Amino acid sequence: MNKISRRELLRSSAIACGAALTTGSASWQLFAPALAHAQTKPSMVFPTAARERLSVASWPFRAEIVSPTNEYHDKGKPGLDLRDWVVKIPKEFGVSGVEPLSGHFPSTDAAYLASFRKAIDGAHMHIVNLPVDNEFCFFDPDAGNRKKAIDNSRKWIDVAVAIGSPSVRTSMGDPKNAKPNVDLAADSLKQVADYGAKKNIQVNLENDNPASEEPVFLVEVLGAVSHPYLHALPDFCNSMANSHSTEFNDKALKMLFPRAYNISHVKDSEVGEGGKVYRVDLKRCFDIAKAANYRGYYSMEWEGPEDPYVGTKRLIAESLKNLA
Repeated sequence: MNKISRRELLRSSAIACGAALTTGSASWQLFAPALAHAQTKPSMVFPTAARERLSVASWPFRAEIVSPTNEYHDKGKPGLDLRDWVVKIPKEFGVSGVEPLSGHFPSTDAAYLASFRKAIDGAHMHIVNLPVDNEFCFFDPDAGNRKKAIDNSRKWIDVAVAIGSPSVRTSMGDPKNAKPNVDLAADSLKQVADYGAKKNIQVNLENDNPASEEPVFLVEVLGAVSHPYLHALPDFCNSMANSHSTEFNDKALKMLFPRAYNISHVKDSEVGEGGKVYRVDLKRCFDIAKAANYRGYYSMEWEGPEDPYVGTKRLIAESLKNLA
């Protein structure tokens, strides 16, 4: 994660966000391999069986994953290398998909990435998406900072190729003193999407940080870029935590799911300011996804007061029920 906590940003900007809205493995063989020239559009083939559409994100388990860039590791507990954590997923959760966060990789050198992919393949697993954090902002008025944001995304697209991920989720970046700017963001993200097309890696934008990833703004950027390799990543509960409004959350998902392609984040709760827990109706969220004819993966990104293993297992059980 970035040095500024994603959750801190969510909490501090909730009011502004609400106002704005009211205005590989064997499975990897399902995806076309990365090519040396740009593709006209992505060509993923998604499973239809409910369990095969599910995956587990590493973010909820940040306390136990050891990495120099994981500031959330609890040093008072035994730690696990990301390779050792991911191979536990099939036994622990009964699914074979995983979504490893960029900050949980202890290294991005070729040797580590090769060993990571070997671990994934050996466990008969597959990666559904690679969430990437970004220190710099795509709409920063400083062209040099925008270039750093673009370069960071390109680096992680190359990592996605190496580990067998069909896509990345790139964050819009910390806006600092910059106001959201559709033109600057679109220009930056077109360059990222063009690079993704060359590598056959999908690029996704998530409704996460309300200061830079407010749903209306994301939709405007997606429309301005209008690129087959740039899509939305709808998160079930982030917009609820931002606005504290079920109506806001519903509108956000109804805007984003028609623009989603291969990945969505499932959670039924989010811990907000002062420890207050905000909840969503999972059936309601799944119904919105179904109405948009969404065919991609659902990644469990549990947030809440429970143990992450308990919470994730509950999310999987509820997801299977809603996808039946």
